Amino acid sequence: MPLIKSGEAERDAVLQVAGLMLVSARTAPKSGGVDDILTAIVYGKEKESLVAEMQRIAEERDISGFRRDAENVRDSEAVVLIGVRGTNSFELDCGACGYADCEEFERAEKKAGRDFTGATCLFKALDLGIALGSAVKTASKLNVDNRIMYRIGAAARRLKMLPEASVIMGIPLSASGKSIYFDRPKQK
Repeated sequence: MPLIKSGEAERDAVLQVAGLMLVSARTAPKSGGVDDILTAIVYGKEKESLVAEMQRIAEERDISGFRRDAENVRDSEAVVLIGVRGTNSFELDCGACGYADCEEFERAEKKAGRDFTGATCLFKALDLGIALGSAVKTASKLNVDNRIMYRIGAAARRLKMLPEASVIMGIPLSASGKSIYFDRPKQK
């Protein structure tokens, strides 16, 4: 009789849930029905490169939070990345981006900041937030521990893991007896 040990089964289940999270992000409502969301699953060797990049950023910036979050990524089975082409406009002329209208926003030079590229269309940022919420809801309903992390996205962008995304967030995933993402020391 075949035997699948819990570690192997749980690892496979986490990867299946990660795939379902990508579906949730994809099918989440988008402003005007225009989909500028980008997604990926990172695990194995690529996950370790993400950990190394987060540790490099921690050293460069002397920010211990990057180091702490890198350890959370190392201890996770996988990471879901969700990004957005935020430098595309929604063409509503609302001015929330800081420009008079979408035409001015489109003409403006898009500049890479420390972690992301802007200016960002407010509606694309809202689409990103809704996609993130849909994805973590799926993980939560399927009992996979997760947490949305800005610092993962900063490292993923430096590694060009979602090259078209102007903003990326990361969601590490874990299945353990206790969530590794919330009982942890506060860091700057």
